[in-house]
Parts: sequence; structure tokens; C-alpha cells
Amino acid sequence: MLKYFFDHQLIHYPDKEITDWREAIAESCRVLIDKNIIDQTYVEEIIHCVEKYGPYIVIAPQVAMPHSSEKSEGVFGTAISFTKLKQPVRFESEGENEEKTASLFFTLAAKNPEEHPENIQKLSELLMTDGLVERLISTNSIDDYQVVMAEYN
Repeated sequence: MLKYFFDHQLIHYPDKEITDWREAIAESCRVLIDKNIIDQTYVEEIIHCVEKYGPYIVIAPQVAMPHSSEKSEGVFGTAISFTKLKQPVRFESEGENEEKTASLFFTLAAKNPEEHPENIQKLSELLMTDGLVERLISTNSIDDYQVVMAEYN
């Protein structure tokens, strides 16, 4: 799957410092918007869902999987993008004692809702690869990413 992100040019290392989770979600959607896979409507739906349901998109320490559970008119194709922030962003979570932060964002878009579970499963399998999350956190560029990709493919 690391090769999928690279081959489809779905990797993003923002130049700027991002400190707000809403901005982080928007930035993680940038590649998908640029490729006309989604539009701003989908970005707003993801942010709305996190505001409504809490940080359900933080699926592991330092790992977020932005997606909307709602069938969106703002999705035109199916893809997953990878974004690595310079620093983790903090998600507010009412009623939870532990702080949720993420610097790795795997943003999902599925034109067909049935494709979401399949993509989530593939991504989950990837993230369970021993040491991979830590290696991805240590990357700061596409060149770094290619080194990790070579190690794990």
C-alpha cells in the first residue's frame, strides 16, 4: 500500500506548521482535492463529523484516518491519501481522559460506500506492520518516504 500512495502521487508533506486539527484535516484532503477526487464539501463533512462525534478518526497513537460516515456529494472517486505533518495536532475529546494527537493522516474517500470497509481493512493491515508507524513518523519528505517504502515493500 505504501507503493500505492507513491505511484498515485497521493503523498503530502505540508511546508507550513499546522497546529489546529481542523486545518490538519483540510490539509490532509488537499491532494484529493487537487486530483478532483473530492471537493470542499467532503472536507467540511469530515470536520462536522469530528465536531459531532469526537475524534473518532484518531485510530491509533499519532494516526488519524479522516473520513465521513455520510454518503457525500463531495466525493467523485475512491482513493486514500497520506499526509505527514511536521508536528502532531491535538484533538479535543470531551469526556475522555487521554489526549488524542496525530501527525500521520490517511484520508479516505469512497464514491461507493461499500468501498470504505475494504479500504479501512487494507489500511489497518498496513498500520499493524511492526515498526512502520514509527518509521513514517520519522519521515520529513518524499525522499524519506521512498526509503521507508523500499524497506517495507
